[in-house]
Amino acid sequence: MSTIPWQDKPENCNDVIWRYSNNPIIDRYAIPSSNSIFNSAVVPFGDGFAGVFRCDNKAVQMNIFAGFSKDGINWDINHEPIQMKAGNTEMIESAYKYDPRVVFIEDRYWITWCNGYNGPTIGIGYTFDFVEFFQCENAYLPFNRNGVLFPQKINGKYAMLSRPSDNGHTPFGDIWISYSPDMKYWGEHRLVMKPTPFEDSAWQCTKIGAGPIPILTDEGWLMLYHGVINTCNGFRYAMGVAILDTEKPDTVKYRTQPYLLGPAVDYEQTGDVPNVVFPCAALHDTEADKLAVYYGAADTVVAMAFGKLSEVIQFTKDNSL
Repeated sequence: MSTIPWQDKPENCNDVIWRYSNNPIIDRYAIPSSNSIFNSAVVPFGDGFAGVFRCDNKAVQMNIFAGFSKDGINWDINHEPIQMKAGNTEMIESAYKYDPRVVFIEDRYWITWCNGYNGPTIGIGYTFDFVEFFQCENAYLPFNRNGVLFPQKINGKYAMLSRPSDNGHTPFGDIWISYSPDMKYWGEHRLVMKPTPFEDSAWQCTKIGAGPIPILTDEGWLMLYHGVINTCNGFRYAMGVAILDTEKPDTVKYRTQPYLLGPAVDYEQTGDVPNVVFPCAALHDTEADKLAVYYGAADTVVAMAFGKLSEVIQFTKDNSL
């Protein structure tokens, strides 16, 4: 496995998660056509890393682009968007693609994203090499966002988290889990988590959505997620963490009352959409006890944060709702 990016905790930092000192790692103008690059996904690949990046162009058309990196920090992103071929369907229409996630399962890399097909739904595709991509059937009816696959089958079935929504900028949202025998037909939908009451944990009281691919730990599935509060100045997005039962991941064992990381520095507070921390990918090294999180900041750039996996788990247990 490639050595994941890492930076030690600053001496004056008391938080469980800390920001990379050279954030943002990907600027909004990293490719010639881009207005912004954010909410993107990264996985180990070969002797380095590969990624699928959300790049909105200067017409603010939303699409996904492949990219590669030796160290997980310095990236070469293709200048043209991914062109899908037919996978398990001939229907590969798409008005837009955004907020991808990527995971390796069995023999290939699966990509999920918010796909524009008569409204937002969850698109699914796969690749073996990040050069040729194949699009599959959409997982659900519109409207849905934040489709996040588990990295292995659960009880013999593929599993995916999602956030049913509406056609606009959803003012509500719960996290659900669904199962599939074949990555084409999805069912057995079960509620996982709802937003919290305002008085219990206001940062996540409006809507929530799964973030990076869940990480299997001795305590269960570690699920980083975003939570939203609707303030007098609009939505504010922050990052929290929950631990789901290993065999029954619709059962929440622990869930943070405080957020792990919220918008507090200039590149998170200022941008196309201010006050957004939106995690989409996480690399981990269990043996080294390291966690590296990629997140979109202010819907404009890509940033990174780090933490000790054991400390994140303990923080979640000690500060659970």
